[in-house]
Amino acid sequence: MSRHLIEKYRQRFELETGLTANPWGGRLSVALVYPNTYHQGMSNLGLQTVYQMLNTRDETLCERFFLPDPEDLDEHRRTGFPLVSVESQRPLGDFDLIAFSISFENDYLNLPILFELGRLPLWRVERGEHQPLVLCGGVCAFLNPEPLADIMDLFAVGEAEVILPPLLESLLARDAGDRKQLLSHLSQLPGVYQPGGYTISYGETGELQAMMPAENLPEHVKRQWQSHLDDSQSRTCVATPDTEFGSMHLVEVSRGCPRACRFCAAGFIYRPFREHSLGHLRHEILEEQHEVGRVGLVAAAVSDYSELAEIGRAILDHGGEVSVSSVRIDAITIDQVRVLADAGHKTLALAPEAGSQKMRDVINKGIDETQILAAVKLLAEGGIPNLKLYFMIGLPTESEADIIAIADLTVKIRQIWEAIGKQRGRLGRLHLSVNPFVPKPWTPLQWAPMEQRGQLEKKYRLLQKRLRPLPNVDLNFESLRQAEIQGLLARGDRRVGRLLPLLAGGSSLKAACRQVGLDPAFYLHRERGMDELFPWDIIEQGVQRGHLRKEYEEALAARPGHVCHPGCRRCGLVC
Repeated sequence: MSRHLIEKYRQRFELETGLTANPWGGRLSVALVYPNTYHQGMSNLGLQTVYQMLNTRDETLCERFFLPDPEDLDEHRRTGFPLVSVESQRPLGDFDLIAFSISFENDYLNLPILFELGRLPLWRVERGEHQPLVLCGGVCAFLNPEPLADIMDLFAVGEAEVILPPLLESLLARDAGDRKQLLSHLSQLPGVYQPGGYTISYGETGELQAMMPAENLPEHVKRQWQSHLDDSQSRTCVATPDTEFGSMHLVEVSRGCPRACRFCAAGFIYRPFREHSLGHLRHEILEEQHEVGRVGLVAAAVSDYSELAEIGRAILDHGGEVSVSSVRIDAITIDQVRVLADAGHKTLALAPEAGSQKMRDVINKGIDETQILAAVKLLAEGGIPNLKLYFMIGLPTESEADIIAIADLTVKIRQIWEAIGKQRGRLGRLHLSVNPFVPKPWTPLQWAPMEQRGQLEKKYRLLQKRLRPLPNVDLNFESLRQAEIQGLLARGDRRVGRLLPLLAGGSSLKAACRQVGLDPAFYLHRERGMDELFPWDIIEQGVQRGHLRKEYEEALAARPGHVCHPGCRRCGLVC
C-alpha cells in the first residue's frame, strides 16, 4: 500500500473543503473521472457542474478521479497501488457508476492508463456482471462517440443538466436484473446511446456502410440541450489553489456561438446560442458570495455576451476582478476594454485565424483586416500590454500566398502595438499560436482532408523565416504528431479505438495503425464522399446535413456565409 499517495489525496480533499471524506451511507455512488491531471480537470466547468449536481442530491454521492501526476504515476506502477478517489481514497471498482467527462480527443490516450490503474478491463465486453457501468459524457460524447464505442457502456449525448436527472432516477429505481437488462432500460432514455446495441458493417473500401440498431433502440440518438440557461448555473463549486485557474471563480455567461465559423464544432453542436440574463448573473456572482474575488467569465464567445460590460462593471464596483479568455475582434468595445484593463488584464487573445481575406471568407470568420487592426489599436490604447494571436494553417484551398499573408498581417499588428506602446512607455509582447487545421465532425469542413505533415512543416518553416527576426514576437507551433492523432480520433470509427493502448504506450501513429491493420491516410488525408455515412451520424444534432454540405461548397468557393440570429432556422434549428 502506498501511504504517500493516500495521504496526498486526503490532504487535497481537506485543502478544498476542510472536511474529511464523505460518508457513503448506501447512496448511489458515482466515480467522476477526468482523463487528465487534477491541475487540468478542476478547471473544467463541465466536471464541476456534474459534481455539484450529483452531490446536492440526497440519494447520490460523487467522488472524483484524475490521471495521476507524472511522479505519482510512477509510484502507482512501482507499488501496484490502485487509482483512488480524492474524497475517500476508494478504488474505481467500488462505485456503482463510472462517469468519464471528456472534452479533448487527445485525452483518449489516457484511458488505457486509467483503466489499468483502476484494475478494470478497458474493453466493455470483458467487464463482468458485477463491475460498474461505464458512461462517457462531455463534448466528445456528442461530437463523435464511435472511437470509444468498444470501451464505454453508455454515452450521454448532450448537456448534463437535461440528461443526468432522468438517468439517475432510472438507476435509483432499478430492479434486480442483469447487466444486459439494465443497459436496455437505460438506452430508452432521451440522449442515452448504448453502442453495444448496434451492429456495424463496412464496405469493401473501408467506409462505414451501416449502423443497425437492435430491437427497441433508436436509429439515431437525439442530442439533449437546456433551452433556458437561467434554470441552472455552470460555475466553480470546488475552489482549490492547485489548478490552472485556482485563484479564479469561473462562471458561464453563455453557451454556443452565433458566429458559424466553418471549422468550429462548438458553434454547431451547442446550437442554438443561449445567454444567461444579466439579472441571473448578478445574483449568482454578487449576491451569493460574501467576497466577489476574481471572476472568470466563460463562454465560447465571451465578447458576444450582450451584457459583458455591464456585468464586468458590476463586479468591479463590488470590489472584484474580471477575467476573460479571449475577445471577438468585431465585438469588443471601448467599455469592455476599460473594464478589462481596470481589472488588471495583462494579456488578451484575438483570433484572426487566417492572414488573407480569402481564407477568412473560406472559414466564414466574418472579419476583415480593417477590423482586426482597429481591435488591436483599441486594446493597445486601452492599456492591455500583451497580445496573443491565434492562426491556423492547412485550411482547404490555402496557398503559399495565404501563409505569407499571416506574416504580413503580424507585421502590421506589431507596428500598431509598438507605436502605441512607445507612447505609453511600455512595449509588450505579441504571442503567435499557429495550429494545423483539424477537420471536426458536425462542421461544414467535416468533408475536408487534413493536410499532409510535409506540407504543414514547409508552411511552419516559411512563417519562422519571416517572423523570427521580429523583436518582441513569440512564435509557438502545435505538435504535428498531436494534431494528427487528434485528427484521426476526431473523425474515426470504432475501429480506431484499437489504437489507444498502442498510442498510450508510446507508439507512433503510423506504427500503431500498421499493427492493427489501419491506414492513417484513410482517416486523415482523403476528402470524404458527399453522401458517405459518417460514424457520428448516429447522433441527431438538429443541424441538417444539407446545410453543412452547402456551407462546405461555399467554403471551397471562398464565399462568406451567415451568422445566427434570433428566429433563424436556416440550419434546421430555431435560434
